[in-house]
Amino acid sequence: QVQLAESGGGLVQAGGSLKLSCAASGRTFSNYVMGWFRQAPGKEREFVAAIRWSGRDTAYADSVKGRFTISRDNAQNTVNLQMNSLKLEDTAVYYCAARSGSLLYRQLGQYNYWGQGTQVTVSS
Repeated sequence: QVQLAESGGGLVQAGGSLKLSCAASGRTFSNYVMGWFRQAPGKEREFVAAIRWSGRDTAYADSVKGRFTISRDNAQNTVNLQMNSLKLEDTAVYYCAARSGSLLYRQLGQYNYWGQGTQVTVSS
């Protein structure tokens, strides 16, 4: 069992930056692919970014590529999402997720464990 807890959400102006963190506990963190997803009001949850256990391989949604950076610290059991140049459409609840294995899936159903989510609101 893996427990995930997100933090770092909040209110930020368009063009600003925010850093989300996800603390993992339970099984060996380094054996898991970690992902970030988000869900805006009235929309389905969507993939944002994922990172392999080594930290060297990552994947991003086209909508955030070049603005968001995912990273992980296996020693600290944390995964981070640095969000720059935030847009109004980035407003959503952001969820941390984990899956065992090495493949960087973008589909929700491929992830076994989920955090409770943290709200990110981008204002004009």
